Amino acid sequence: MIKMIAIDLDGTLLNDAKQISEKNKQVLAEAKALGVKIVICTGRPLKAIEGFLEELNLLEPGDYSITFNGGLVQKNDTGEIMEQTVMAPSDVHRLHQLSVDLDMPLDVLSEGNVLQLPTSKNHPSIYSQLNKLLNFQPITLEEIDGSTIYNKVVVALDQDILDPKISDIPKAYYEDYEIIKTRSNLLEFMPKGITKGYGISLLAKDLGIQREEIMGIGDEENDLPMIEYVGVGVAMANAVEQVRKAADYVTASNEEDGVAQAIEQFVLK
Repeated sequence: MIKMIAIDLDGTLLNDAKQISEKNKQVLAEAKALGVKIVICTGRPLKAIEGFLEELNLLEPGDYSITFNGGLVQKNDTGEIMEQTVMAPSDVHRLHQLSVDLDMPLDVLSEGNVLQLPTSKNHPSIYSQLNKLLNFQPITLEEIDGSTIYNKVVVALDQDILDPKISDIPKAYYEDYEIIKTRSNLLEFMPKGITKGYGISLLAKDLGIQREEIMGIGDEENDLPMIEYVGVGVAMANAVEQVRKAADYVTASNEEDGVAQAIEQFVLK
């Protein structure tokens, strides 16, 4: 019996217009009414998903979200942090140098704020176009110290510029960080071991839910640990190949209410 459904946003619950369809809303409401935990599992901070949580009636006591790709587990109604893993200032300094070396822009997420570090003269960050609900703040490297929480580091560039730079990242960085594309034009750096699957495992432990009682639905590379961890891993039809291969079931696309279809198949029947 499924007791928790972990759902990615972009390319999964959201259609290409970044909206939640009425069919998806209806089916999620039916699942919640049965007592199933509906958990948004995203790379975004809580502040950037509050509108979606309100649409889905997921701002009540007992509603939870997994944000920053598993770096934060939070209560939706109060924002209270249940589990958290962050980056050290030394990590930000190291990734700043990598960005300078590879001529990439660098944005550091600190809760609901985006700290913009000057690293590239040729390639400005497009992160503000991707997440318009966040506060963007220019900052110098000298201001990166222990007084602020650093959740993750992102590089936001058009795909044709970003992909060649990814191939130039030294292997040592992959050994020390989770480095993953969350969209075609967004590369994210997280503390090693911090993934959506890890975040789900923490919340499940807190709630006394077994992994075989969890369904996860996603489409992108950063959803792969979630798909591999849960009892029922569902890939969208529009998912990247490795997610489709790892999934137990492939549902319809994000333009065809694939989330609703999967929940009807595995939860409501």
